[in-house]
Amino acid sequence: MLLRIAMVCACVVGASAAVAEELGPAQARAFIVGKLFAYTCFDGTAGMGRIFSDGSVVGTIQLGGRGEVRFAALPAGTLRVEGTAVCAHLKGLPIEPCFRVQRIGYRSFRGSIAGLGFAYCDFHQRNPRAHLVRHRVEPESTTTVATARPAGE
Repeated sequence: MLLRIAMVCACVVGASAAVAEELGPAQARAFIVGKLFAYTCFDGTAGMGRIFSDGSVVGTIQLGGRGEVRFAALPAGTLRVEGTAVCAHLKGLPIEPCFRVQRIGYRSFRGSIAGLGFAYCDFHQRNPRAHLVRHRVEPESTTTVATARPAGE
């Protein structure tokens, strides 16, 4: 599971699409850091998350698109720029995966492990405040309460 979380987080910085604009590390950072993205990966894994400027990551992951949604948090320094790539530093992994980022839309990008174009995740920016506006608030029920009249009226 740690490898999948690393891949998803690292894919937040990679890709391969014919008409996509490849982003360098500085451009990817400006496009991604601090924003909320929903993602889906080639293997069905899905979730939502945010990458912070210190290289930490917080979000959710649902492996294979089935089962329970799990919370995931990776510490500061997990994602780092190394030369022209963004790499994930995770304890317990025998390799340090590096990623490519390709912008595929105004608010979306594809991230893939460098050299493995088939292993990718697509990310779409979300506005958490929009969720509040979309849901209609039901009006309070209008229950009629009968009041008793005092005797003698």
